[in-house]
This record gives sequence, C-alpha cells and structure tokens, in this order.
Amino acid sequence: MRALVYHGRNDVRIDNVPDPKIEEAGDVIIKVTKTAICGSDLHLVDGLMPTMEEGDILGHEFMGEIVEVGSAVQKFKKGDRVVVPFTIACGHCQFCDDDLYSLCDNSNPNPDLSKASTGHSISGIFGYSHTLGGYSGGQAEYVRVPYADVGPIKVPDSLSDEQGLFLSDIFPTGYMAAENANIKPGDTVAIWGCGPVGQFTIKSAWMLGAGRVIAIDDVPERLDMAEKQGRAETIRTTNRMDVYEKLMEMTNGKGPDSCIDAVGAECHGDTMFGKVIDKTKEVLHAPMSRPYVLQQIMMSCKKAGTLSIPGVYIGMVNEVPFGAAMNKALQINMGQTHVQRYLKPLLAKIEAGEIDPSFVITHRLSLDDAPKAYETFKNKEDNCIKVVMTP
Repeated sequence: MRALVYHGRNDVRIDNVPDPKIEEAGDVIIKVTKTAICGSDLHLVDGLMPTMEEGDILGHEFMGEIVEVGSAVQKFKKGDRVVVPFTIACGHCQFCDDDLYSLCDNSNPNPDLSKASTGHSISGIFGYSHTLGGYSGGQAEYVRVPYADVGPIKVPDSLSDEQGLFLSDIFPTGYMAAENANIKPGDTVAIWGCGPVGQFTIKSAWMLGAGRVIAIDDVPERLDMAEKQGRAETIRTTNRMDVYEKLMEMTNGKGPDSCIDAVGAECHGDTMFGKVIDKTKEVLHAPMSRPYVLQQIMMSCKKAGTLSIPGVYIGMVNEVPFGAAMNKALQINMGQTHVQRYLKPLLAKIEAGEIDPSFVITHRLSLDDAPKAYETFKNKEDNCIKVVMTP
C-alpha cells in the first residue's frame, strides 16, 4: 500500500509499504477514505517529538471502511464506515473506566519510553512516535486499529466523510478544551491560536454558554475564519504587551474569565528569553517547548480564572510565570483528549445540524500530495488552515 513515511527531520515521503494485518483478535483493518494533517504532526517532522524512527507511518486523523475484522470484535462488521479516535484505549483499565481514555494503562506497548518522559505510561496514539506506542498512522491506504470495540464509531449515511472525519481529533479536542475552561453563562473566553483546534474551541465555547469569545493570532486567514465562522472578536497580534493591554482594555482591567491555549509547543511570540530557549533547543536537540502563550495567559487571565491547555507540549517549558498563576489562584486543566468520551454527543450535534465540521477545510488533496501539503501547511502558504487527503 501507499503511505506517508517518516525518513528524518523535515523529510516525509510517499512509499510503498506492506499492508497491515490483523495482529490481535480485537483488531480491525480499515481502508482509509479520508485523512488529515494535524498541527501536532508538525512536531514530528520538525524533530521536536523524540523516538521517531525511519519508516514510521504518520497520521492520527482518519476514517474509512472496515475491510477485515478480528475474531473477538463484536461492534463492527466488514463494510461499516467508521471514524477512529486518535487515542488508543483498552476500555477496561481504571482510567478507561473513568472515561479518561488518553491515560489508558494498557494500550501503549512501550510503557518504559512513556514513563521516561512523563513518569507514567499513557495511552498509545496513532502515528505519533514510539514513546506513544509506535503505532502506524492513518495517512495511508490502510491502517490496523486495535481495541476496535472501544475506539471507532459508525458514521451514519446521512453524513459525508468530511462531516465525520474531525471526530477523530480536533472537534473533541476543541470541545474538551472549552469544557476544561469551566465556562459559565456569559463568561468572556480568550483563545490563543486560530488553527483548526482553535476554530473548534471557539465553536465549542459558544455551545457551552460563553458571552464573549476573543481569538488571538497573527495569521490573517485564520483570524478571518474566527470572525466569520466563529463570530469571535479578534486580536491580530502575538506581541506580548499588545495582547495583554488589549485584553485589559476589552475586559475593563479584569482579564478574561477563561483562557485557552490552543497552540502548544511551537507557538510564536516575543519574550526576552525566546532566542535563548530556541538556541538551547537547537544546540542540545532537547525537547523544549516555547513558553510564549503560557506567559501571556498567566499574566492576562483574571484572578481565580481558569486556564485550559489542549495544545500539545513536549519536554520542558522554561520561563513560565508560575508565581503569577499561583498568586492569582488560577485553575489549570489540561491533557490529551479523551476522544471516546465525546464521540456520541458530538456526533449527535453534527446530525442535529448544530455544526458542520467541514467548515475548517481549506485544501482537499490526494495522499500522493502529502509531502508538499506538509510544506504548505507548515509555512502557512496559500491561506492553508486544514488539509484533508484522499488515498
């Protein structure tokens, strides 16, 4: 089959690789019909995420048709059309029982690598390094999906692939980010980052009762989408003091009730230590995330406000004003998305017409175009916000 394969930093190619096979009785094999590039995929190709190996297949946002079913699978049959969560969960450990699927004890076959970076084993993730299981991803013609009775959900015939695809990650991620922000009716919510996750976070904040949504970025096409599709007020800069001062002006000096970091490790901004941090990362090849958004949020959020972090962070984050967060009594909620928890309720919202997730797509391409698509997406060329590919 054809698949997008990692060959080293900033080197991904379409290769012919062996077709996946059923390895465990709970597996299914899916023929991928749609797959997407996620912002966190850039952490892999940029070399920020450790334990990538040459030959790894990328991609954790995908859906398709089941073409082979393991002997223990009960929920699905050949021909079923499904969307697959990016987090892999066993369904029966303590954390899965508590609906904390991204913390699954059993789905990561490389627990020692995971413990080395986090102190504990966390769940496997498709196409996202050997620290997170070494699973082949879905930017391919076919993919093996383990624990099939726990993960995928059927997509009804009434919905297109493009409407169902983003249940795999960015819609649940945006919704959980808004839920973690403890939004009360009428609250002012500030969201850093207007990429795909940010766009769904904006939509979700309104669903959860926000009175105002303020979106912060410096990419014009993303801000335009936030205004037109998300009805958000916008701040069109990432300059540290400009953002703080504008937020104080917009909230009469109080600050937003909730602040959401929908950017993560490779954010852009200004800080007196920024060049030092980037140089250290370059010289030591250390997994070091940039602190700019966290700095702005911790200084800008209102006293006793809530900070929600759906953005992916890797390794260390230096120069974070933790004293400000502590003294202002900020509540901080974060984590990889427990996708399985949100599949049914968010699918119901799509079916009811409350949201059409395809609004975020700007580029529709063939899987063969994936290497170029990564460059376009990474460099923010051609007004690219979200790429969907067909194998």
